[in-house]
Amino acid sequence: MKTHRQIIVKELVEKLVIRTQDELAEALRSEGIEVTQATVSRDIKEMMLVKVPTGDGGHRYAFPSKHSITVSVARLEKTFQDSVLSVNCSGNIVVLRTLPGTAQAVAYVLDNIRWPEVIGTVAGDDTIFLVVKPEREAERVMERFESMM
Repeated sequence: MKTHRQIIVKELVEKLVIRTQDELAEALRSEGIEVTQATVSRDIKEMMLVKVPTGDGGHRYAFPSKHSITVSVARLEKTFQDSVLSVNCSGNIVVLRTLPGTAQAVAYVLDNIRWPEVIGTVAGDDTIFLVVKPEREAERVMERFESMM
């Protein structure tokens, strides 16, 4: 069931402009597949879907051009300039606020830039929590982000 559903998700994302999890769930239902929001969210994560600009100021779900993409610092800087509104930190957690709908795309770039002090990210719609280790590096990471904005 999961494999079949994810095949349908792939087809839908490639042929339709899917902007939200609700839109994806509705598209799946129109294909006869009943899903919950939690299932759609897990599928998005497992399939590594990202939000990309649509050209009209909005964003849509898409597959990264290559799952093994190497993200450059220039790409990170552009993504920050286009999406990140503020940076703050507390302890070993750096909090990034982004434009609505762009946090997952920013987190994808952060995860793939492979900074050794960044353990990982958790992204919502407009907020990213970035965990830094060791804690003393959090302030330096935050300063690097601020210099890109």
